[in-house]
Amino acid sequence: MSMMHTKPRGGYRRAAAGQGNPWLKPGSIIAIVILAVAFLAALFPGLFTSADLYAGTDVALLAPGENGHFMGTDAVGRDLYARVVYGARQSLLGALIAVVVGLVVGTLIGLVAGSLRGVVDTILMRVVDVLLSIPGILLSLSIIIVLGFGSVQAAVAVGATSVATFARLARSQVITVANAEYIEAAFGAGATRTTVLLRHLLPNSLTPVIALATLQFGTAILQLSILGFLGYGAPPPTPEWGLIIAEGRDFMATAWWLIILPGIALVAVVMSANRLSQNFPVEA
Repeated sequence: MSMMHTKPRGGYRRAAAGQGNPWLKPGSIIAIVILAVAFLAALFPGLFTSADLYAGTDVALLAPGENGHFMGTDAVGRDLYARVVYGARQSLLGALIAVVVGLVVGTLIGLVAGSLRGVVDTILMRVVDVLLSIPGILLSLSIIIVLGFGSVQAAVAVGATSVATFARLARSQVITVANAEYIEAAFGAGATRTTVLLRHLLPNSLTPVIALATLQFGTAILQLSILGFLGYGAPPPTPEWGLIIAEGRDFMATAWWLIILPGIALVAVVMSANRLSQNFPVEA
């Protein structure tokens, strides 16, 4: 007996079925452009600015957007635009690390729990429940205290806060897929449990998990910025969006651009990631 294909019967439908390709809608196109520019700035900041992000000048302290400074300067005369551009590397790459940590660890836990069930499922889900009961910011701060301060440590801490969410979603998807007819057909054809896990259960459970990863990417940027604002992220003078905003809070009344302009960049990237997460198909 031949093994059936790995796609579940009925496949997937898009949340906006009948309304065309959601990736071609104006909102999605704008979000893609914003994220593309942000990632280019993170990978190749020299394409966007040649200014020194660390060197300040006594000539232009807290200067508005003039004299060659597109976004103005901060309290020590550093070019704010250059710091925002270079800050994309810390914020975006840190968010990627956080998402990968949560996605890999959480999906692995959910896959094991959903496929083995029984005592293993009970133990793993109780651990997940404990993690979900702890506020995310408190859990990330606790992990940072253990790991130490730094941008990588902050990214790992933020990723750890999303492990439980990924695990719960992956487990529910695995349980749903495990009851499908093609899984029974795979076992009937002589496939081993490992083969069924890797070739059938895992691929057909990933679509909602990937959608969550896209949504979590924006959330991770926001969480990393909060940690940076509180002083638990990248140490100064490293350019990081949360830290840049924190450095400008004492001058909000006289130099509003130190908070507003980096804040706009942060909000634009987070909203763009959240917008694209809505384009992934949902299960039929």
